[in-house]
Amino acid sequence: MNDKATAIVIDDEGQIRKLLRVVLEEHGYDVVEAETGKSGLAEIATRRPDVVLLDLGLPDMGGIEILKRLREWSQVPVLILSVREAAEQKVAALDAGADDYVTKPFDTTELLARLRAIQRRGQEGEANAYFQTGNLAIDFSGHIVTVNGHEVKLTATEYDLLRVLALNAGKVVTHSHLLREVWGPNATEQSQYLRVYVNHLRKKIELPRSKQKLLKTESGIGYRLVPADAK
Repeated sequence: MNDKATAIVIDDEGQIRKLLRVVLEEHGYDVVEAETGKSGLAEIATRRPDVVLLDLGLPDMGGIEILKRLREWSQVPVLILSVREAAEQKVAALDAGADDYVTKPFDTTELLARLRAIQRRGQEGEANAYFQTGNLAIDFSGHIVTVNGHEVKLTATEYDLLRVLALNAGKVVTHSHLLREVWGPNATEQSQYLRVYVNHLRKKIELPRSKQKLLKTESGIGYRLVPADAK
C-alpha cells in the first residue's frame, strides 16, 4: 500500500516542473505533472491528490479561473507558485480559494514548510468533523458511518455522496454540484449516477419502519439531507 502524499504540479514551465519533481520526491511525495489548466483539473479529478501546486500564468486559462472551477467540487489544499508579486494578485488568488501563495523564485525549504502547513490545516479540519442527525452519525476523520449505533458499510462513492449531503445538511444540493464533487467536472450530465447511488444510500441509512426519511428528492433540482428535527 502506498502511503505517500500525492502532489499535482500545474505549470507550463518544464524546468520548474522538473525542479519541483526532484524536491518533492526527495521529501516523500508522489508527483504528477500537468502543463495546462485543463489537464491539471482532469488530473485532480482523477487522482484526488493531497496537495496542488498551481502557477497563475498558464497558456489555456488563468489560475484564478482554475481555482474557481476547482472550488466548485474540491477542497484540496492549493499552493500558488507565481512570478506575480503584486498584492492584488495575491488577494485575488486567496479570495478564489488558494490556501497559500509563494512567489518565484522560491526557497525550497520555505516551499516545503508552506506545503506541510496547508496540508496540516486540511487534516485538522477533517479530524474535528463529526455529524449526527437522528439515528445517523458520521465520523469524517475515520470515514465511519453508523445507524442506530451499528456501523454501515458504504462504498467509497456512497460515502463521498453522503459526506457532501451531510456537510450541506438542510440545504438543497443540486445535481450538478453533487456530480462535480463526487465524480469530477466531466460528469455533470450523468444524472443517472445520482439516482442509482441515492437509492443505494437510502437502503443503507434509512431505517425501514422509521417515519423519518433522511434523503429528500427535490424534483428537477437535487437532493437534501433532512435534519432529524426538520420535515
